[in-house]
Amino acid sequence: MGSTRHHRVSINQEHSEWVRPMNTISIPNELFGTNVFSLATMRSILPRPIYDHMKSIIEEGAMLDPATADVIASTMKDWALSHGASHYSHWFHPLTGATAEKHQAFLTPIGGGGVISEFSGKDLMRGEPDASSFPSGGIRSTFEARGYTGWDPTSPAFIMEGLNGKTLCIPSVFIGWGGHSLDKKTPLLRSLSALNNQALRILRLFGNNTANRVYANLGCEQEYFLIDRTFFVQRPDLVAVGRTLYGAKPPKGQELEDHYFGAIKERVLAYMQDLELELYKLGIPVNTRHNEVAPMQFEIAPLYEEMNLATDHNMVTMSVMKTVAHRHGFECLLHEKPFARINGSGKHNNWSLQDNEGHNLVDPGNTPQSNAQFLVVLAAVMRAVHLHADILRAAIASPANDHRLGANEAPPAIISIYLGEMLNQVVHAIITGKSSKNVPKDYLDIGVAMLPPLPAHDSDRNRTSPFAFTGNKFEFRAVGSSQSVATANMALNTIVADSFQFIADSIEIKNAEGRDFLESVQEIVRELFTHHQAIIFDGDGYSIAWHEEAARRGLPNLRNTIEAAPAFITDKAVELFEKHRVLTKEELESRFHIDLEAFVKTLQIEATLVVQMGKTQIVPAVVTYQSRLAKSIQHITSILSDFRATKQTSLLIEVANNLEEFLTALDILDVKLNNAIQSKENLRECARLFQEEVRPAMTAARDIADRLEVIVDDELWSLPKYQEMLFLS
Repeated sequence: MGSTRHHRVSINQEHSEWVRPMNTISIPNELFGTNVFSLATMRSILPRPIYDHMKSIIEEGAMLDPATADVIASTMKDWALSHGASHYSHWFHPLTGATAEKHQAFLTPIGGGGVISEFSGKDLMRGEPDASSFPSGGIRSTFEARGYTGWDPTSPAFIMEGLNGKTLCIPSVFIGWGGHSLDKKTPLLRSLSALNNQALRILRLFGNNTANRVYANLGCEQEYFLIDRTFFVQRPDLVAVGRTLYGAKPPKGQELEDHYFGAIKERVLAYMQDLELELYKLGIPVNTRHNEVAPMQFEIAPLYEEMNLATDHNMVTMSVMKTVAHRHGFECLLHEKPFARINGSGKHNNWSLQDNEGHNLVDPGNTPQSNAQFLVVLAAVMRAVHLHADILRAAIASPANDHRLGANEAPPAIISIYLGEMLNQVVHAIITGKSSKNVPKDYLDIGVAMLPPLPAHDSDRNRTSPFAFTGNKFEFRAVGSSQSVATANMALNTIVADSFQFIADSIEIKNAEGRDFLESVQEIVRELFTHHQAIIFDGDGYSIAWHEEAARRGLPNLRNTIEAAPAFITDKAVELFEKHRVLTKEELESRFHIDLEAFVKTLQIEATLVVQMGKTQIVPAVVTYQSRLAKSIQHITSILSDFRATKQTSLLIEVANNLEEFLTALDILDVKLNNAIQSKENLRECARLFQEEVRPAMTAARDIADRLEVIVDDELWSLPKYQEMLFLS
């Protein structure tokens, strides 16, 4: 490379800087959970009655006895101090989509200039951060600053290690002075409670009187990119918004499909190993790592955990991924689409239900009784997704995920369910009353045995489906890589709870009429399968034909955030969430307002950057190249009077025309951006203008700049290019 571009190439790092020496690698099972105030830790240091009480809270949902809070707080403080923590923080999930923490020292001044370490039950159970500067969607005025964090004892406290100290983090909810939820954890916990209540009704109807709790399990497959940090800091777009606003497709991208599951590069593997050790200390059971489809794209996945804990763990994981990346000279990109025309990143949300006796309610099973119960669960999910596909779509809407949904690497914006060949046949047979070739002819006559024993994986996978049954769980594939999974799962839990309630009510009515239970179940399942079969689609979700077919079926196709977000404030949504006490109308409206505000702010930053980077980095490079080219042509034709320099002149014309187009495109974008900003008093209209006017103008400017990138002298182009960021590691 030319000397003027040498500064963009990462300095070769010695292995000692980024590879952990072998003699310092710890054994994972010795590290696991060492920084977590877990049940195992509590068992060893808490008085037995206090431990038993905490265990009943975590495993059975018992209420916290405030009288024990001081004992727990004192013990937690001593444990944290013994691990080197100097501060504590109520760690919560505000509506920014990130996490928040306010550090407070354990030390309390006493007379005579001394201090003591102190942490009371009151300190543990409640904090009081300033609520005025967090998004509230109009629930809180700026001058109404009071907010509360409340300890969530079902998710264990943990110690986060920094370069210069350690902090005890206490997972918490965050509510306003009036009791409104200002966070993502509170409605998630409410939805889990609703799901538990209605699922237990189903179990009781099936004769299970011993299980006392049903909870959701969750496994989050986290995709991400790594690039050398040298390149990252030279890209204003990556620094500000996490994605490239300019950049031509490299000559080689993912076409050869040689990166997926390929051998992991040594430097990347060192990062992964270091990351895993940090996560093990935090009790996060990661067990999968591999190359993803795009160059420098990877995935990390944990084992399944209870949903509330898994949600907290995913937020911690994303934070630690970025911190550890800096140690290795990388930047970790969690944006859904950091590179245009290259596969983006998602977070496959694997969801299942389990009772406290260890039975997976989403497992087809191999006995008639469990088959019937599974079919009820399947019917409930089908009903939930069909009736509330718009709510699920709204739950994963964001300006970043807009770039990914519907592209040829992600599920479409149309929500549908993939069941696989065997379950499809069973559903069809139950609807029609006719046996299919792979289903025993007499199975419908058995009454309860509607489903033959199924292997764990009875059919192929469909990666184009946004909501797929995968043997003993459902995989919601449309969640974005940078998103908190709390909102998507809050919505999923609530709509399934509603369907369980509908089914339980229907069975109880038939029971009251003296109907046979098994006949009632079969009748209800057949009705639900019949009414909601339109949500099932096992074909290619990327195809134009599916879009046409989905429209005929009446399935919503909400292509972007502006179309999707209003689903949270429909009368149907308000009735649903209020009925199950998950979110009030006011809380739903506030979240809708916050989503639109975030959309507008994100697009405003991006559009402003497109203009600024275009004028200060791209235009000067093109002008310099154009000038050099013009002088070269003038010089050579003055010496060689008969030489016409046709091709060189054509190149100059091409550059000049593209530059003129680019400058015009920037002017148009600037006007459209200012028009959108002027309409901020009407948030919906402002968001519409950003979607329909500003976004296309940004794309138009980028397309021209990307054409220029592959023409202009490489030495003059100051922005690191895709072939550098994705292949020089």
